[in-house]
Amino acid sequence: MSLRLEGVGVSRRGRALLDAVDLEVGPGELLALVGPNGAGKTTLLRTIVGLLEPQRGRVLLGDADVSTLSARARAAKVAWLPQHMAQTEELSALDIVVAARFRFDEPFRVAAAQSIKALARVGLENVAERSVLTLSGGERQRVALAGLLAQAAPLLLLDEPANHLDPAQQIDVYRLLGELWREGLSIVCVTHDVNLLRHLAAPERVRLAGMANGQLRFQTNFADGNLPSELGQLFGVRMNSLQNAQDGSRLLFAESLA
Repeated sequence: MSLRLEGVGVSRRGRALLDAVDLEVGPGELLALVGPNGAGKTTLLRTIVGLLEPQRGRVLLGDADVSTLSARARAAKVAWLPQHMAQTEELSALDIVVAARFRFDEPFRVAAAQSIKALARVGLENVAERSVLTLSGGERQRVALAGLLAQAAPLLLLDEPANHLDPAQQIDVYRLLGELWREGLSIVCVTHDVNLLRHLAAPERVRLAGMANGQLRFQTNFADGNLPSELGQLFGVRMNSLQNAQDGSRLLFAESLA
């Protein structure tokens, strides 16, 4: 699934949240979106999925303008994992994941079987019948990720997918994203920790886009030697890198300018 944003602008109360954003993600590409808090990253994802309507420009999913698609038609093209999933009802983990398959015209037993497979892929098949209110924050995040998988859309949008997870689980999530990417899915992932991109198995192929104040400031790839400088300018810090002696990968870290 290809994604294209053409001059997209979103404003609220006279303030530009997105300003003339041009962006393209081809079929089977992975784009990591980085930037400081308030840069417009979540707004961009919400606009792509059709929850916000741009005042200027357009968003294309394949050849279709997202504004012309029904909710069910959008769900067949793009799946979205928000940064925070509020759960207040006594629903089981399986119920949550089954609901993500609303776009399919199928019997419940089929939806449940596919949902169990999705829960198994994130290591949570054993909590399928438990209320999500009894799960830890990390487990709830993985249930939400299972729902994303069960939706079976060709384009995935993820807003800080390792949120609430311990370091081992963070690595597992990014390894899973790497698997999905190699299986041919298109992925746009917001992250504050670019070092997690090393766990995608082919980080040199990962594209990065930096955002600040609703604008794209740079586009490059994870292997670019200028990436520390670009990130430093984006976040207002001095960025350095170290070479990992074990696998040759690069670790990025920030230092204060003060």
